[in-house]
This record gives sequence, structure tokens and C-alpha cells, in this order.
Amino acid sequence: MDVSHIINDLNDAQRQAVTLGDAHCLVLAGAGSGKTRVLVHRVAWLIQVEHVSPMSVLAVTFTNKAANEMRGRVEQLLQIPASGLWIGTFHGICHRILRLHAAEVGLNPDFQILDSDDQYRLIRRTIREMQLDEGEFPPRVVQGFINARKDDGARPDHIEASGNPLTLQMIEIYRNYQAACERSGLVDFAELMLRVVELLRDHPSRLANYQDRFAHVMIDEFQDTNTLQYALIRLLAGGRRTRLFVVGDDDQSIYGWRGARVENVQHFVGDFKPEVLRLEQNYRSTQTILEAANHVIGHNDDRMGKNLWTDGEQGEPVRVFAAYNEDEETEFIVSRVQDWLESGRKPSGVGILYRSNAQSRLFEQALLRADIPYRVYGGLRFFERAEVRDSLAYLRLVHNPLDDAAFERIVNVPARGIGERTVAGLRESARAQDQALWEATVRQLDSGALAGRARNALAVFVALIRELREYAEQSSLGAMVSRIVQRTELIQHYLAREPADRAEARQENLDELVRAAENFDQSMEDEQASLTPTASFLTQAALEAGEHQGEKWQDCVQLMTLHSAKGLEFPLVFMAGMEEGLFPHRKSVEEPGRLSEERRLAYVGMTRAMELLYLSYAESRRLHGQTLFGRPSRFVGELPPALVEDIRPQLNVSQARAPQGSGGSLPGLGSRVAHAKFGVGTVLAVEGQGDNARIQINFDDAGPKWLVAGYASLQPAC
Repeated sequence: MDVSHIINDLNDAQRQAVTLGDAHCLVLAGAGSGKTRVLVHRVAWLIQVEHVSPMSVLAVTFTNKAANEMRGRVEQLLQIPASGLWIGTFHGICHRILRLHAAEVGLNPDFQILDSDDQYRLIRRTIREMQLDEGEFPPRVVQGFINARKDDGARPDHIEASGNPLTLQMIEIYRNYQAACERSGLVDFAELMLRVVELLRDHPSRLANYQDRFAHVMIDEFQDTNTLQYALIRLLAGGRRTRLFVVGDDDQSIYGWRGARVENVQHFVGDFKPEVLRLEQNYRSTQTILEAANHVIGHNDDRMGKNLWTDGEQGEPVRVFAAYNEDEETEFIVSRVQDWLESGRKPSGVGILYRSNAQSRLFEQALLRADIPYRVYGGLRFFERAEVRDSLAYLRLVHNPLDDAAFERIVNVPARGIGERTVAGLRESARAQDQALWEATVRQLDSGALAGRARNALAVFVALIRELREYAEQSSLGAMVSRIVQRTELIQHYLAREPADRAEARQENLDELVRAAENFDQSMEDEQASLTPTASFLTQAALEAGEHQGEKWQDCVQLMTLHSAKGLEFPLVFMAGMEEGLFPHRKSVEEPGRLSEERRLAYVGMTRAMELLYLSYAESRRLHGQTLFGRPSRFVGELPPALVEDIRPQLNVSQARAPQGSGGSLPGLGSRVAHAKFGVGTVLAVEGQGDNARIQINFDDAGPKWLVAGYASLQPAC
């Protein structure tokens, strides 16, 4: 039989994996080593050479996109329909099995699947029916609790509460929620898999049936499996004729925060004694990038171990840029993107990666100014995020009490007990009197038209807005936004209602909003239009939110978190914010295993780069309301000096005519200047010429500020 179409385009390690004999197998597939090709060609080899029935092959992956790609490539290679193969996600495969055996696990055959939003609403209704306080038992937190327990295979009766009253109540909510699901014939995503595990565990005949059916079980991205998924794999592989072929990379396990267990790789070796094969030849990156990534990940213990290499070019060194602050870091990266585009390369070849979502704001602003198309991959742009819009709605209402849209958005955020019925009454009253909602509310409070809980809640809200308005009259814009975030307790609102990682991201975004307001405070960009700083800031926020990011089909620079970058590749990659406390994250040193996962995340980011890799860090950065002077990330320090080029930007400072009030020509970089309000500082950067030139100054007391030369009235410092 001619098998050249199956094995000819494989390297030696890939060919060994594809043609493996009768044994369990663990393929440690490094980044860019062709793991999908190995899986597809393994299926083809089994069917065409070993004459395995397509119906006896089960191939499982983690996303519908990956499953569809695998199915299409199998069809193309075999030139037969792939409909006979079981190829799909864990949830998709389990759904298919449950439809066949619903009655055996006590389900209505017509059961419906709850998506995440529907599950949230049902949990919230359950909490209300139990007459519990949503502040003490936030629905989103309860949702995370239930799903995590299910992913561990635990029903309410299996959870150890250790006498903790909070845990006991969470268990009772779980119990009541599950009862509601069963009454209505509903199944959430975690339940799909748990029911199948229970079916196979508790019905030996069904287990034997599927063990006989699936002679070959193939798992992609094995390092991302959780406890329940590994339990399912062990059940299916318990038959004497079943062979497991799993592909993964313990160095790319970065989802521990959502239940992935990297230790499953080691468990698999211990439980099944597989052949262990390594795919180490990389088809993506230069040798320099691979050597740098190998050195970084080599600092992790308990690895299976491998060493990526390529027979391609050695490539250019990894560029490391030390910025004075995050503004300089942003300007440097965007200037390099401009150089890339001017050389004729495409925007889509650029990936800007960061650890925290909040870091996107500065890049969005700079790319907009430079008229470079961009897209925030897998997320919302900064000024579109809910917590940012909530804070800005408070600022809008403080600035203009007649703003009905702002009033409606935040009158009950955080929750004050002001329901839709109360707001509807205010709308009706406002329409009848031709007033704004704020005016109608104040009038009804003054007249005594409102009573009970609604009156008390609205009175608290009105008092808060009035307090903030008084504060605004005597405060800077930055101080005002900071005050709004503090007094409205939006951070506490999200921390109490959402899983820790999501709430922390929202807190970082609110901190970044405060920083944006502080830096905008004296930018004077709109003073010529006679706008107040608050009006200018709100205008900019609205315009930036209205500037649509590029569509998926457009050629755009890609902005994304490092977690979102897994599976992607770019000729040019920037990894920004490489500082201790930011990346690795400050919490990573507090929890066992977290630092190792942060290093794996750095490894994933570095191996996204095909041709050029830049790592940047700021010597000072505004975080959580204060300027921090950090040190470079340990991951930067783990790079071999021979692979690194340290760089600094070359800024061209124009010596223009003296702008009015500037006291002479534009100051040069590093010169000491004095400002009437901010005191003495050092010039960091100068952009433009004449009166409209923008000057960045790091003031000794006030920190970094951008000023317009024609209005700054700078004097040489004595």
C-alpha cells in the first residue's frame, strides 16, 4: 500500500508518533511543532494502514474551531467524509452520549442546555427564592462555586463544609439550583460531562460498550484537562483494547485558574505507562527566539522536558527596552509598529501582548493617534468595558445632572434596592413635567411623593451625587474620578460579585481609568475649545468608545492578553509590562504553583513570535493609584545575555522658535524646568513644534505630566 501521502511530509519525530504500534502514547508537542498535523495523520494511518473502523476512533479537543479544523483536514487527507468519526469537544461528545442515554441518568430525552447567561439567571432566581441576600451570595460567585464543584465531580452531598456556615449555605444553593434544573429538564455545560462520567461509572454495561466501541481515543491539548475530564479519559481507556494517544505540552499549561491540572500529564505517565515521544522541531520561530524561550522555561521544576529547535534562520536578537514609564513604553512600541508598516509589512503581522487587560488603554490611544488600525482580540476596548462605563456615567451625571442615560445606568449600580418599577415611575413623572430624571427624583423626594424603601434608597443616591458635585468644584479631574471610584464602591461591588480573576481585572481597569484622568488633567488638549477638563475628558472617552476597532476581516494590529495569544503567531511580537508585580503577577508568589504557571505564560508569549521579539518594561508605572518604581521581570533576567540586545529610543527633539510664554526655545531632553503649579521637573520627551508642541515632564513632586508648550509657561530651573 502506498502511504507516501500520509508520512512523506512528516519529520522523523512526527513519523514515529503517527506510525506508533499497539501502545498508549504521550506526545509532548512543543510550540509550533505540528501537533495538529500529527493527530490528523495518525487518524489517517489508523484507518488506511491498520484498517481501523472510523467508528472506533474518538478524537477530542477543546474548541469547536479546532474540532472543525481537524475534521476538515481528515476529510482532505483521506478523501472520505469524516461523519463516521467521533471528533468534537469534550462537551460536544458528552452531549452526543447523553442524548443516547438520557433516561438512564434520569434526564428527559428532550433536555435543554443552559448557556452561561441562562445559568446565571437561574442561580440568581434560586438565591431570591431562598430569600438570601445577593450581596452575601453574589450569583456570579455562586455560579463559579457550582461549576468548580462539578468539574471536580462533586455533588452537594460530596462537598466537605467543615462546619463553615458560608460553605454550608453555598452547598444548599447548589442543591436547590440542581433541583430546579431537573424539574425543568435543563443541563448546564459542567453537568453534561458529570452526567456522562456518572453514566459510565454506575452502568458497567454501558462502560463496556463504549470501551469496546472506541479502540483509539485521541486527546488534544491534554495539559488543559481538568479533574473530571481526566476521570472520563480513565474510564474510556479501562478496556483492554482501548489505546490512548494524547498530545500536549506541560510547558504551555496556563489555565490553572479555570481548573486545568498540569499534573494530569504526570498522572497519565504513572497510570498508563505510555510511550513518551517529543516533538521539538519548531516550524514557527527563529533559533534565537527558541533558545531564549528554552532558557526561560528551563527555570521551572517538574517538567517533562524538551528543547525546541529549528533548521531555519538564527534570526535577530531579542530586543529588550527599558522605558522610563508606561507612556514612553507605549510610544516606543507604536513607533516600531510604524517602522514595520513603512517597510511594507502588514498590520496583521503585529501582536502586542500584555498581562493585564488594563494595559490596552494606552496602546489604543496611541494607535488611534497614529491612525493605525487595531483590534482588541477576544475582548472589549477600554472605554467599552462595563466598569469603565459605570464610572464615566457617574462622572457624566455629576457634570450634567440632566443626563438621563447616565442616571438610568448607575441609579442602582451598585445595587441600592432601586428596582425597575421605581425607575419606571420616575420616567413617567419626568415626562409629565417635561423634566430630566434627576429633576423628577429631587422633586418627588422634596414633595414626599415617594415612600418606604424607594424613598430611602433614592435619597442616599441623590446625597451621593450632590456630595460628588461639591467635591468636583474644588478638585482636579484625576482626584474627582478617584473619588467616584472610592465613594461609589464599584471595586467592592465587583469583588463581591464575580470570580476573583474577573473582579481583579475590573479593579485594574478602574485604576487605569483614574490614571487616565490624572494624566489628562493638565494635557490642555481642548483648552482652545473652551471646554472644562471634565468635559474634555468625557468627550475623548465618548469619541474613543465610538471609534470602532477593526473588524475581524480587516488587516489590523492585534492587541491581546498573553492568555488570549495561545495558539496564535505573529512575525512581530511585543510583550509589554515585563516588570515584577505585573508579570509575573504580584499574587503569583503567594500561591503554590502560580509562579511556574506565570513562567509558562511567558514561554507561550515568546513562542508566538516568528521573526522579531521585543520585551519592554517601565522603570516607573502608575498602578493602583500610586507610582511604583519596580524592577525588570525575573523572566527578562533569565535570558542569556548573548541572545539579547538592549535598546533605547532615539528621540528627535526639534529646536523650534520660542512659543509664546515658553521663555525661549523648546527645552531639550533631560533639562530641568519649573512650572508654576507642579514645581521642578525633568524633560522626558518633546513632540511637535511651536506652541502646539507636547512636552512630557517628570515633576519631582507631581510625577509625570504632558503639557502643551504654548500654555505651560515653563522656565529654566534654578
